[in-house]
Amino acid sequence: MTPLPALVAHADWGSSPARRRLAYALRQSDGAYIAYAPGPAGDPQTLLLRLRSLAPRGGILFGVDFPLGLPERYAALAGITDFAAILPQLGSGCWAHFYNVAAHPGEISAVRPFYPLRPGGTRQAHLVQALGMTTIDDLRRRCDHASPARRAAAPIFWTLGAQQVGKATIIGWRDMLGAARRAFAPDDPAFPWLWPFDGRLNDLIAAERLVVAETYPRECYHHLGVTFQGSKRRQAARAAAGLALLRWSEAAGVVLDPDLRCAISDGFGAAPGGDDDFDATVGLLGALNVVLGYRAAGEPDDEVIRRIEGWILGQDQGSR
Repeated sequence: MTPLPALVAHADWGSSPARRRLAYALRQSDGAYIAYAPGPAGDPQTLLLRLRSLAPRGGILFGVDFPLGLPERYAALAGITDFAAILPQLGSGCWAHFYNVAAHPGEISAVRPFYPLRPGGTRQAHLVQALGMTTIDDLRRRCDHASPARRAAAPIFWTLGAQQVGKATIIGWRDMLGAARRAFAPDDPAFPWLWPFDGRLNDLIAAERLVVAETYPRECYHHLGVTFQGSKRRQAARAAAGLALLRWSEAAGVVLDPDLRCAISDGFGAAPGGDDDFDATVGLLGALNVVLGYRAAGEPDDEVIRRIEGWILGQDQGSR
């Protein structure tokens, strides 16, 4: 079983500040967790320090809803053999334009892979052609591909449409993780250790590290028994789906703060953004599902996955 971290958190991570929501759970002296209702994630550059202030001692597991890792085919093109090592370098030196989203197909390259800057005549085929790929699936990692539980995730470098992850990835890598890995020494309590690149989950948490792992709420729906009748954007649909979260929490012995219990029962309100709070909570409970031993972390043994592509916490290794 994974050693119990002092804090488990999850950020549902959008491209705008309003769409970035943070939920967390604190371990009590008896080992039980109290989970709290989501709130604004705030400034990405200070988020890791704020998490550490909630748990000055002990391990932290922080799930983020954006990719950690690079597609194998792209990494080979770019000459990257270690994602964790290259992350703090992105945005500087020969990678100075990495986060500058290409406006035109002719601007796309291995050192400037995000596209497009704005809509209008843009196609994923432009990325495929400019980067010398065969299909758009070449720009998906193995954990991004469709599984029996969910559809395929969006390609990492695509920045257009409701399902895109590119813009959120830029903010997460550039403003939070890359910046922190430059600013803090590895022995600093706020240094982000990346799973699975920097080690096995049990070992990192036992060493009281601040561990950042990729989490995917849509993947966690299956783990927690969440199903939707109708659109997740509807409050009534969220309230009905939330019954599974209440059942899971009771069975797992996770205490829900009264505000969180009320929010789940209410479908996270009628205001826009309720679906973000729902997913922030799902991601948190999905991470706790792993921490408490009800779900395997999915530790990868494949060298390419451990060094370059990464993996989604709790996803079966068979779904690749």
